[in-house]
This record gives sequence, C-alpha cells and structure tokens, in this order.
Amino acid sequence: MKNKPANISNKAQLIEGIGASSWFTIESENENYRIERFSLDGVKECSKSFKVVPKGFEISKPYRFTYLSHCQECTILQEKKTFKFFAYDN
Repeated sequence: MKNKPANISNKAQLIEGIGASSWFTIESENENYRIERFSLDGVKECSKSFKVVPKGFEISKPYRFTYLSHCQECTILQEKKTFKFFAYDN
C-alpha cells in the first residue's frame, strides 16, 4: 500500500483499484456529509455534499469505504450495513 501524502487527513481511507486507486474522506456537514476524493499523490479530485440512504449512518462509529465509490456516488460499510451516498447540488 502506498504511503498517504501529507496533505490528506489521517482519517482518509484508500480504495485500491486497477490503475485508479483513490483516498476518500468524509465529514459531517449539517444534515448531510462532505466527501472528498484524492489521487494517490494527494491531488484533490472532487469535494461534494452527499445525502445517505438508508438513514442511520453514524460517522463516530467505525466504517469502511468500498466499491463502488467515485465523485457522484460512494458506498460505505458499517456494522454489516451498506450505506449509499449520493452527490447533490445544494
């Protein structure tokens, strides 16, 4: 696994892919979430607000980004549940 660039949060998670690995971060933002994606080298590729389905995701509990995750939709696993995050324009 590649070392995390210094400009990326310690909370960032790496999703490794064939030729397209990316770092992902998530933060609470009002009633929704701010997800950012960075290249392996630390270049910010996107930063958007996301809504989650179903409700019940708890950012303070352990979670893991997984496939399919990109700048319009992200998938997070938490406590044996799958949460889908969808980008929106506020």
